[in-house]
Amino acid sequence: MEKFKAYVVRRDGEGLKGKIEDMRLEQLPDGDVLVKVHYSGVNYKDGLASVPEGKVVKDYPMVPGIDLAGVVASSSHPDFREGDPVLCTGYGLGTAHYGGFSEYARIPADWLLPLPTGLSLREAMGIGTAGFTAALSVDRLIHCGVTPEAGPVLVTGATGGVGSFAVDILSKAGFQVTASTGKAGEQQEWLKRLGATDVIGREDVVSGAGPLGKQRWAGAVDPVGGAQLEEILKCIHYGGAVALSGLTGGTAFNGAVYPFILRGVQLLGIDSVFCPKEWRTGVWKKLGREWKPDAALSQGLKEATLHELPEVLQSILQGKAVGRTIIRLA
Repeated sequence: MEKFKAYVVRRDGEGLKGKIEDMRLEQLPDGDVLVKVHYSGVNYKDGLASVPEGKVVKDYPMVPGIDLAGVVASSSHPDFREGDPVLCTGYGLGTAHYGGFSEYARIPADWLLPLPTGLSLREAMGIGTAGFTAALSVDRLIHCGVTPEAGPVLVTGATGGVGSFAVDILSKAGFQVTASTGKAGEQQEWLKRLGATDVIGREDVVSGAGPLGKQRWAGAVDPVGGAQLEEILKCIHYGGAVALSGLTGGTAFNGAVYPFILRGVQLLGIDSVFCPKEWRTGVWKKLGREWKPDAALSQGLKEATLHELPEVLQSILQGKAVGRTIIRLA
């Protein structure tokens, strides 16, 4: 094998330009394990890596793709052998270290996980960073005392990658789920098939004037962020929590201290990039067993090729993506 294909983003004057290029193994960054990539998921961060205003990549050229699943082609680390199925999400993959939109990737062994029991390589990337982030969010909510008996849980951006998996996983865990989306009319039936009890529009999250609103939800999974977060916090039950993992709605929000000091609401930051390995491993095991998001994998998963990747990236940046798209490389 002399050459392989990869999607490379390079600086082009004041902008960025991505295209498929031929690469050689010696062009890959250092790492203990060479992986033949079978699938890589497409995430919002991958879209940001392809545009100048994204500001998630410091140095170009870069091969985006913040997650991947494949088979070990060679290894100098005792934990991995040739032929082992593995996956990788987070760390610097696709932003500081050549990522998953490539037929081969060389990765530090500490970043890799063995493929969890119960998942195929395709399913692992169907879940990918988006589903893993959703599962981390649900895990934190439960750990912080949010139970199915406490009331419904809100999921914002419910037709997106994190949101759709959160709906499925919460439903699997026995929760009533209120799914919020800007596509409520066209995607209502799909969200209910994923497990949503109710589907509402973005505007229905607004609580109105005042520092506190009616207590509507025991908790929330919010991969959107932005101004809407203030409205969500106003309406969380006493002692409830919001798991915040995204910024598609913006990086800032206005808010008062009242939900925190009068209702004991918790705001939980969810980081899927540098999540400790022990927690990471435990959550992935759940994703292969009791939390396996079968509905989202069977109904909300699309495959595309490397040649179709630019169109997929554009769609996700424009907020048009529904469900999750994976890039097939093998």
